[in-house]
Amino acid sequence: MVLIVDDNKNYIDRIVDLLNEAGNTNRIISAGNYNKAVELIAKEKPGIVLLDMNMPGKSGIEVLRYIKEEGWDCKVIMVTNHSNESYRKLCRDAGADHFLDKSKEFGLIPTLIEKISR
Repeated sequence: MVLIVDDNKNYIDRIVDLLNEAGNTNRIISAGNYNKAVELIAKEKPGIVLLDMNMPGKSGIEVLRYIKEEGWDCKVIMVTNHSNESYRKLCRDAGADHFLDKSKEFGLIPTLIEKISR
């Protein structure tokens, strides 16, 4: 199962379409903010979380920290427009498994999910 956490509904729809076309996920759920994300992580226990960095309220980094502090067994892929090295380092240090530039590496998401799911 893949959980997409992003406050942009159009972006979520694009990822869902991309993943459905690739056919490498059996279930996709989404959240638009920190509270819904942590609720779904605890309830659904996704294997992969696609996580945007900037959201209203608590950030994607805070969701990432929650995942790691609580010991949830899932892979986290940060997908953000903030792709400079300082953000990459921040995400790596917080425990992200992968980091993709939302605008330049969007098309790599299905391949990465397939690789992680093996």
